[in-house]
Amino acid sequence: MRDNVPPMLVRPRSLALAILATGLAFPTAAHANDVCQAAPLVSTCINADNLWPHAGAARFVGVGGTELVDPGRLGFGIVADYLSRPVVFHVPSPGGSGSDQYAIDNQVNGNFLWSYGVTRRLELDLGVPITFGQTGVGAEPITGSGQHLQETAVRDLRFGAAYAIVPRQPADTVRVWSLTARFEVSAPTGDRTQFAGDRAGVFSPSISADYRRGRWFAGIEVGARIRPADQLLGADVGTQGVVGIGIGYDILKRYELLSVMLEARTLPTFATQYVAAQSTTGITESSASSFLAPTEWMLSVRTAPLGAGSFAVTAGGGGAIPLTSAEVTEPRFRFVVGVRYAPSEGDRDRDRDRVPDTRDQCPDDPGPPPTGCPEGMTPMPRLDLMHASDKCKADPDTVDGFKADDGCPDEDQDKDGIPDRYDLCPLIPDDLAGLPDGCPEGQAPTAAPSKK
Repeated sequence: MRDNVPPMLVRPRSLALAILATGLAFPTAAHANDVCQAAPLVSTCINADNLWPHAGAARFVGVGGTELVDPGRLGFGIVADYLSRPVVFHVPSPGGSGSDQYAIDNQVNGNFLWSYGVTRRLELDLGVPITFGQTGVGAEPITGSGQHLQETAVRDLRFGAAYAIVPRQPADTVRVWSLTARFEVSAPTGDRTQFAGDRAGVFSPSISADYRRGRWFAGIEVGARIRPADQLLGADVGTQGVVGIGIGYDILKRYELLSVMLEARTLPTFATQYVAAQSTTGITESSASSFLAPTEWMLSVRTAPLGAGSFAVTAGGGGAIPLTSAEVTEPRFRFVVGVRYAPSEGDRDRDRDRVPDTRDQCPDDPGPPPTGCPEGMTPMPRLDLMHASDKCKADPDTVDGFKADDGCPDEDQDKDGIPDRYDLCPLIPDDLAGLPDGCPEGQAPTAAPSKK
């Protein structure tokens, strides 16, 4: 969305988008089965990448944040990841041993993210994931032919909204936590023969909490992914819970300049799991007591050096936590790199003095309110030039704190090259024979300088 779209126009458009996506979410069963069912007990409508990063501001890779984009502002970003063997299935044989097949051996995905702040508490989000490259055998070991794995693929797009139940108040000396709810929909727009999405829409409600104390911070997200079940030789991927937890530390004194995070995420699946076996009539299945819960850990670093923390770069890596024998949507290891711009300056306080950066006249040096400057330090002028009107569009101003909000160069009425604020004779040009004080040699000052 564009920044100049009035907030009142967002709701009808988002409603129309929701109606459209709801229609996409429920295709006819016959069409879905024709496309997804590569063979008996083998569905390719399984999303190989279960990392669905949220749009907007985020501290962790897989745990949703609580900060929202400022009203009327647009945020964007890209999060790319490499996965090793995210989909492995076991092909049974009459002898009972069988073999493991790497449906997807290597995969590189990218998530293009956009977020728009409607109000201080409401944000609209959009995610468009694609596969840049992948290798593997696909479903061909079962189907024999016709199910080749393509090098690239379009994945299911996601959209939704986030609402700050308990917004963060940086000037509040008591509150150290915040709470945000999300509701997202994954529409089945991906390539259904490429393990790039689900057969129908996936509804994903969640709630995220954030806690900060000094340089330490933590986050937790609990939610669900509500979807029809699809099976891949015994592994039944259906409705899942989503639980993520992370802890981090700001290594440097400046807020968010360099942080390190450790997080874990699990998706327990509520569908019954099965065991596939080869018989004289083909591949059969029987219920099993196993439990499918893809689980991963990740260690990452993050830096937000620009835009008062609005521009951030994150990189990290991790691998599987073997809580179960899951080999579907649980990669051996994963590497992630992300770049985000999420303008939310109103929620930041990079020197941790409880004075928000929007009001802090010394944003890098902690001090008491109202200026946020330590004793003896001269406050930095708050020019706010982005919202100032330029009265002299053809003549550049010198941004030095002296009348720097009008866009006009400093006055020099006698045109002697010495601005009036330093000129002791503002109406009499200096002959530059002596001191450059604005007065000709021998002329007594006619005015006192104005330096503020």
